[in-house]
Amino acid sequence: MLMNHTNLTEDDLFSCYSPSVIGYRYFAVLCGCAVTVIGTVGNLMTILAFTINSQLRTRFNVLIVNLALADLLYCTILQPISVDSYLHLRRRSGQLGCRIFTLLEFLFNCVSIITLCLIAGGRYLLVAKRAVFDCVYSEIGLCLLIISAWTLGLVSLGPLWPGYEFDPKVCLCTIDRKTYHPLPTILMCFYFFVGLGCVGTFYLLIYRRVRIASQALLHYRFSRRSSRKKPASSAQDTNDSGVESSMANTCSCEMSSQAELAPTIHEINCEKSSQSATSESTTKSPPDIITTSPLPTQGPTNAASSSHCTASGDDKEMKHVTCMCLAVFLGFVCCFIPYLLINIVDKHNHAPWVLHMFCLNLTWLNSCINPVLYAVMNRQFRHAYHVLLTRAAAPFTSLWNLKRQIC
Repeated sequence: MLMNHTNLTEDDLFSCYSPSVIGYRYFAVLCGCAVTVIGTVGNLMTILAFTINSQLRTRFNVLIVNLALADLLYCTILQPISVDSYLHLRRRSGQLGCRIFTLLEFLFNCVSIITLCLIAGGRYLLVAKRAVFDCVYSEIGLCLLIISAWTLGLVSLGPLWPGYEFDPKVCLCTIDRKTYHPLPTILMCFYFFVGLGCVGTFYLLIYRRVRIASQALLHYRFSRRSSRKKPASSAQDTNDSGVESSMANTCSCEMSSQAELAPTIHEINCEKSSQSATSESTTKSPPDIITTSPLPTQGPTNAASSSHCTASGDDKEMKHVTCMCLAVFLGFVCCFIPYLLINIVDKHNHAPWVLHMFCLNLTWLNSCINPVLYAVMNRQFRHAYHVLLTRAAAPFTSLWNLKRQIC
């Protein structure tokens, strides 16, 4: 069928055939299939883990689930279409399908960026301004934030609907920058540079507060040792030990509070011991933490628990916590920066199509790496994934055991 005002057919307009990409397309198809399978399974397991594990049902993990939902929709709906386009070197969904694909793709990416900002901002408020955190990240507040993230994406991308066109050099539908210049550039700067810049700034502020707390603890220990000239009374030693444990506890648990993707039982005991060692009355744990162990009330027990928690405040733990704090953010940046840079640098399309396609294919990985990061860096998610996989494999295991018994 001929298109209006052109001698090209519809197949020609949606073709990305080039002799230079004939061999590369099989690599792209293989990567796309892997992202589809890993991303679908991993993000679905993340959502199910949040559902079945009560310890994972925290306020921060609601945002993790929102991030997983956006990635899951991308992997199940859009990624197979991209694989089909690379396999045939042609977009087979037509103009309407092309525009729907582009709107959804940008929407899912924008929601991911906004959610990363909410996670980083919430972590910082939890450390710096707890009262503001409790107000903004309440149950109602979280619902409003998540709805606002999806609404903002639709409102900002919807007006660009007529400008969604097919780009043969990446075999993908995208925004026609000539038609809507400079609006696409403004949106890209807002979401990617401003949005991700805010995420990085929040994590730097968190890291700075953690370093200050750690240095304060070391300074206290040094001054206490240097000023001690004679053995103190038993009661004084106990009191000093409680103060030191409380400070170490506060430092360690503050580090953990912004770094872990979900609070752990170890963090819960640390926070409770800190509260118990500094006052005789007990207090409730934060509303987003679900406890499984009783709150200690005896002085010796508090000191022992605090001493146990203090071990997590060393330099190795600090580095580990910082890596967990930045992992998801850095993963997103590493996946998208090459594609953004090549679009900025190569405005006149002088670079080979293979290079454009490779940079685009890197962005696919963002939809499947987060569950891997959760499993590697968080004990509770790792345990929940293990439980889900064990349950899923139970029928096959039973069948295999039955077969062995028969044989």
